[in-house]
Amino acid sequence: MRVDVITREYPPEIYGGAGVHVTELVKALSVDIDVVVRAFGKPRDEAQVYSYDVPPGLSTANPTLATLGIDLEIARDVGGADLVHSHTWYANGAGHIAQLLHGIPHVVTAHSLEPLRPWKAEQLGGGYRVSSWIERDAFAAADAVIAVSHGMRRDILRAYPMIDEAKVSVVHNGIDLHSWHPVEDDTLVRSLGIDPDRPSVVFVGRITRQKGLPYLLRAAALLPPEVQLVLCAGAPDTPSIMAEVRAGVAELQKTRTGVVWIEEMLSRHDLSAVLTSATTFVCPSIYEPLGIVNLEAMACGAAVVGTATGGIPEVIDDGVTGRLVPIDQVDDGTGTPRDPDRYVTDLARALIEVIGDPQAARRMGEAGRARAQRDFGWDRISRRTQEIYRSVL
Repeated sequence: MRVDVITREYPPEIYGGAGVHVTELVKALSVDIDVVVRAFGKPRDEAQVYSYDVPPGLSTANPTLATLGIDLEIARDVGGADLVHSHTWYANGAGHIAQLLHGIPHVVTAHSLEPLRPWKAEQLGGGYRVSSWIERDAFAAADAVIAVSHGMRRDILRAYPMIDEAKVSVVHNGIDLHSWHPVEDDTLVRSLGIDPDRPSVVFVGRITRQKGLPYLLRAAALLPPEVQLVLCAGAPDTPSIMAEVRAGVAELQKTRTGVVWIEEMLSRHDLSAVLTSATTFVCPSIYEPLGIVNLEAMACGAAVVGTATGGIPEVIDDGVTGRLVPIDQVDDGTGTPRDPDRYVTDLARALIEVIGDPQAARRMGEAGRARAQRDFGWDRISRRTQEIYRSVL
């Protein structure tokens, strides 16, 4: 069986959880089946990996049109595959067209949903309507849809009620415990501006509306003065969200020390050291299908405090591996808290609880690594994915 995996992100061009997922899934699948990767971006030198850049005539077009241009070229080249598997709306168009053109099954993995990210209109303008159309039609026609969490499955069926629920399966994201593990390196941590002798709250993520960083900045103002806030945050979606975060960080720095903002992307080793040094990791997302970053933090032995939304409750075992923060969200797709002040207060309270008991935080971190190893291994995810492939062939 030859499966063509289509993705926007693939090493070395990875900036989010979908890219991590595809990279690890391809490794695991390749043990058993023939996998060809078709990825956006510059040429790579890996066998069975083909790269596609924006066609010259679309280099200045709306990004969604540039994406469609790449999708058409990929769909052309998929001929000969037994099945095509696409990840994110960027690749869904290629998968759907390949399905029609070559008469082969199309499997979609949903890492996020356009109807639940309306703030993307800030980024794409009218292109947001195009990306929404691509995703909707691809999902509706797909032979199978994989959700990365049960929360995501519910969102898919709510957003696209025309889909037969029997076609939608749950296969969680995973974590490579060999690559992500505790790294004790105080010298490295100090070189990044972090004091390993002070308690710390660590955030890792892109600067997007869905990651909830402005809420975290407000909650950080309520933390005890000795607590550091470490932000490993970059790749803003828009200038406006970047400006909002810069202003929030500047305001916080007026009243407290230990606000550390690392904008460059850290190596896996360096990020593991930061996560290992954390008293707690925080995931203040208001939209998160699962959150691979939570698994990465758990694998490094960090307690995790996260919003009780999307797939996060399927990762954090409340009171055992960390704490879940309740949130009452508006039902317009934005994920905005109905009472932002209450959410900020509840987030700060959960962080203070974990930080206030370092021994309990360490126990949570140990339990988190054990849970990641038990429930989120890529070998298990590969087997389940192959079962879905066989069911549509």
